[in-house]
Amino acid sequence: MDRRKFLKNATLSTAGFAVTNTLISCNDETKNTKPISLTQKPIPVLPLVIATWNVPNATKAAYKILENNGNALDAVEAGCKVEEADITNQSVGKGGLPDRDGNVTLDACIMDKNGNCGAVVYLKNITHAVSVARHVMEHTPHVMLAGKGAEEYAYKIGLKKENLLTENSKKAWEKWKVESKYKPIINIENHDTIGMLAIDNNGDISGACTTSGLAYKMGGRVGDSPIIGAGLFIDNEIGGCVATGLGEEVVKTVGSFLVVELMRQGKTPQEACEEAIKRIIKKPNSDYKNFQVGYIAVNKAGETGSFAIHQWFSSTKYQDGKNENIQADFIIKAK
Repeated sequence: MDRRKFLKNATLSTAGFAVTNTLISCNDETKNTKPISLTQKPIPVLPLVIATWNVPNATKAAYKILENNGNALDAVEAGCKVEEADITNQSVGKGGLPDRDGNVTLDACIMDKNGNCGAVVYLKNITHAVSVARHVMEHTPHVMLAGKGAEEYAYKIGLKKENLLTENSKKAWEKWKVESKYKPIINIENHDTIGMLAIDNNGDISGACTTSGLAYKMGGRVGDSPIIGAGLFIDNEIGGCVATGLGEEVVKTVGSFLVVELMRQGKTPQEACEEAIKRIIKKPNSDYKNFQVGYIAVNKAGETGSFAIHQWFSSTKYQDGKNENIQADFIIKAK
């Protein structure tokens, strides 16, 4: 190294050491004085809601709760219920596309600021799976109920039995049966969800995820959506993440947990989502060109991110009074 540069660097280092010692000394002498912050983090613009896909009605319902000083848990439940009740959305709740036997079966989970969580899998005849999941979390000693047990529990808490197979979904199923070909279709919502994250005015984070799962799946199939750590994960100190797409691939990498842990290590939500997608496509013999996975994430500072394997995955964000649909960055451009 050039001697002048070396001496200059050494002088600066010594000066920096002296300043640090001075600050420490001052802090010791004035114990009631807060330490001087050399860098200031941006103040989050709260409240905030973000959800997978183009679901402005869902984010609007959630945001309405938050702007009235409601909590994030109530917000994500309310937002997801909007899509569960929308019979034109054939990937969630009532009107969802059935399995290959003609049964509409729902999966959902929810997670609060304290790390509590609840889930239901293979739930029949109940529209609001996310509400059953929340009730499991808050009123039972369990995290997950499945099948007939989940359905019976829903009746016990006052939810009504409904036929979830609408005429449109029935016609689509009957058309599918002619050839009975099973293959996930990229960005066609036969295998997608609504996943939602919210931060309330107190800075607390909650999330929820609900779906009717893969269209024409094998009876009993469960994807990532009700699996804590795969389809959804919340850490109130760090942030949250939800996943969408082919659930089997999300489960294999515990995707949502991975995104949150990457944020814990210092990555932004965007960087964390990108790294989690790369983990999927780098797996040996990955068939990623033929399936979609997308993530959305938020950190404690109110920063958001989204990323997908294929183009055209989007999210809806309601923040600072603005409800907007945002196209995610991606690996593979659509043809």
